[in-house]
Amino acid sequence: MHCTFLAGVNKCDNTSIAHNTAIGYSCWIRMLRLAWRRSVSKYSRVEYIRISSAAFLRADGTLQSSGGNICRLRTQNPHLPRYKSPLLHFQPAYYPSSSVSMSMASGGEGSSSSPHRHTNRLAKERSPYLLQHAHNPVDWYPWGEDAFNKAKHEDKPIFLSVGYSTCHWCHVMERESFEDEEIGKILSENFVCIKLDREERPDVDKVYMTFVQATSGGGGWPMSVWLTPDLRPFIGGTYFPPRDHGRRPGLKTVLTRIINQWQNNRTALESSGERILEALKKGTAVDANPGESPPLAPDIAKRCFQQLAHSFEEEYGGFRDAPKFPTPVNLMFLMTYWSVNRSTSEGIEALQMALHTLRMMALGGIHDHVSQGFHRYSTDSSWHVPHFEKMLYDQAQLAVAYINASQVSGERVFADVAQDILLYVSRDLSDKCGGFYSAEDADSVPASGGPEKREGAFCVWTASEVRELLQDVVEGATGSATQADIFMHHYGVKEQGNVAPEQDPHGELQGQNVLIVRYSVELTAAHFGIRIEKVQELLASARAKLAEVRTSRLRPHLDTKMLASWNGLMLSAYARVGAVLGDKALLERATEAGNFLKEHLWDAERQTILRSCYRGDQMEVQQIFPPISGFLDDYAFIICGLLDLYEATLQTEWLQWAEELQLRQDVLFWDDHGGGYFCSDPTDSTVLLQLKEDQDGAEPSGNSVSAFNLLRLSHYTGRQEWLQRSQQLLAAFSDRLTRVPIALPEMVRALMAQHYTLKQIVICGQRDAPDTTGLLEAVNSLFLPHKVLMLLDNDADNFLSQRLPALASMTQQGGVATAYVCQDFTCSLPVTDPQELRRLLLDGTTEIQTE
Repeated sequence: MHCTFLAGVNKCDNTSIAHNTAIGYSCWIRMLRLAWRRSVSKYSRVEYIRISSAAFLRADGTLQSSGGNICRLRTQNPHLPRYKSPLLHFQPAYYPSSSVSMSMASGGEGSSSSPHRHTNRLAKERSPYLLQHAHNPVDWYPWGEDAFNKAKHEDKPIFLSVGYSTCHWCHVMERESFEDEEIGKILSENFVCIKLDREERPDVDKVYMTFVQATSGGGGWPMSVWLTPDLRPFIGGTYFPPRDHGRRPGLKTVLTRIINQWQNNRTALESSGERILEALKKGTAVDANPGESPPLAPDIAKRCFQQLAHSFEEEYGGFRDAPKFPTPVNLMFLMTYWSVNRSTSEGIEALQMALHTLRMMALGGIHDHVSQGFHRYSTDSSWHVPHFEKMLYDQAQLAVAYINASQVSGERVFADVAQDILLYVSRDLSDKCGGFYSAEDADSVPASGGPEKREGAFCVWTASEVRELLQDVVEGATGSATQADIFMHHYGVKEQGNVAPEQDPHGELQGQNVLIVRYSVELTAAHFGIRIEKVQELLASARAKLAEVRTSRLRPHLDTKMLASWNGLMLSAYARVGAVLGDKALLERATEAGNFLKEHLWDAERQTILRSCYRGDQMEVQQIFPPISGFLDDYAFIICGLLDLYEATLQTEWLQWAEELQLRQDVLFWDDHGGGYFCSDPTDSTVLLQLKEDQDGAEPSGNSVSAFNLLRLSHYTGRQEWLQRSQQLLAAFSDRLTRVPIALPEMVRALMAQHYTLKQIVICGQRDAPDTTGLLEAVNSLFLPHKVLMLLDNDADNFLSQRLPALASMTQQGGVATAYVCQDFTCSLPVTDPQELRRLLLDGTTEIQTE
């Protein structure tokens, strides 16, 4: 037996891998490793597709795939390895969906106000997703010991259902199946039913999604997995319709056949699942070889650029035709690649790829031109028709990408978009206590009314709505044009709607318009014969009127869960944008976020980050008991946010907490044997796989961010062990970085920072003094991905002075604020003029003195 690799698809020529020799087993390991790398795309979130990776048991004990619509993992390659055996047989099946234009039955706002016939124990939970299922006729348990003990005591299989509160197809499956009395009875009597919010417990979600992808060739949410009482999976899938439809099995059929197999063929089920799990443990390992060093950064960075350039879509930007995701990690890498290759054609190309993508996104319908912020992704190649969900992590990373683009290009438009994003977050995703909410749903009740929620209903417009709202004739405009005429021309509004049928498979956007900038302000002004300034004024006025109308519409469901990791990302956004723009309000908001994290998501007694907290009924911040301890991403993203907050405010309390958290992260997650950090606490026996994420997607991986954090902290604290640990981490991912660096663009940035070394920019001066501010503004005006910034303000007890003795020799010159730029153990001569400091940072041409 041998493995063949065709068009990115791993295929083994023997379909009974689990029953084969060690050679076949090694092939299976390769397949599982690929499946894991594709399964980590929580980063890439979801897309609507017509696919099935769900499966059902035939009467003869084999498994055949069903069909269904799911919120699917976006992977770089849709062809995934499939495990086949005489007992378990998965194959993905594609088919047109039937009627699935559904409302969210109990998913937040817009739910029925009638008395609930059923209330289960999820009513005591705080997760918005779990609360959406609190009135199902299903005996749901949250993930925890109560459910595990019940399964063991009653010797029942576990049905694990995983999703999140803004998942469209999770709402569909709830309405169709989990509110069905008959299905609810079958589930409750024969299984221990567990409902899990994947955003609360990403560790559990990763384990079982890895299993589903490895065994079915696809994955997504809702995820449906059946486990033994000791939590080992034996069958998994995604969405199931409630009952059979043609050749498609319904959930009732699936359940009936699993019950039969559990009673009559249990040993075979368990042994097959056990073999797969053991293979997954080996196939997902990420370890450094003894004495291995990180790969050469210039070579890896060049390969990453080439892979991105190969997938770049030139007309509208982005990295595939459709659906098209923002992928801020790619854009950040491209700008960083340019920063060290400014004079090369490849460096210039990298920058243009990033800037063009950001420009086209800002013009497109993925950008909410009325209420600000960005939707999740575009269903077409031109960024026009989005999936309307808005995620906190997208807003955070895109704000940083846009403000960096403004530094690189000097174009104010990019800074305006960054401010636009933070305006949306401040208004719609902010808690009064300083935290940030997780997401806004895509679905809501349309303005015309009706019982069913629809995709994008809150955001779209008919031509008649626009004409009625913007009736005023514009003085001096060609043809006595009204404000509506100008607005509709500029934003592509059409009488029949501007959404193509292929972008609207369920007819939810028929006759509607998604605003997209079709012409520049200059062209619009020329078309109507009016001044550019007049067009700008008219468009701003029109957007404000539309925003006012939106306030009268029923809003989409808001997931008010506050996650440590995503709050850390948003902390970085406010800090970085605020620093570049010198915006005190943004910096104050960043400080509020830092204080919120320390007050509500840090258990000082246990020295533990908490994963989440929640908005209570009285708008207070609530916590569950026992609270969920934080994961690697929570520590890594918060530490990064704290370092950014220090550089923005120069308050050393944030550096001190970052150092404290990094020490704790090392204790909890570091792999002393293989290097790198585990995603979750390896001592948690309920998490069956100890995984290290090796893909940067919609969010960067915790290891990628940690590699950079360790490097930055080593320069702030003088801890050389953190520099070494960063190198060990990069060595652990050496194989992945060498073969497919496009999968880890954020880690490639950390590798580049190791290679090119960080500049230490030290400002000696009085805090808030004009001369100090002038030097800081010079630093913050530039895109400097490989730097750390410090302030010495004559405080002998300063955090930095205690840890970096060399700083004692740096003082103000002539009584004015003075800057020193140090790199590779040499420092520049002191600089007091902001423009001279800019030149020094841009090209490094100045005299140096040995430190």
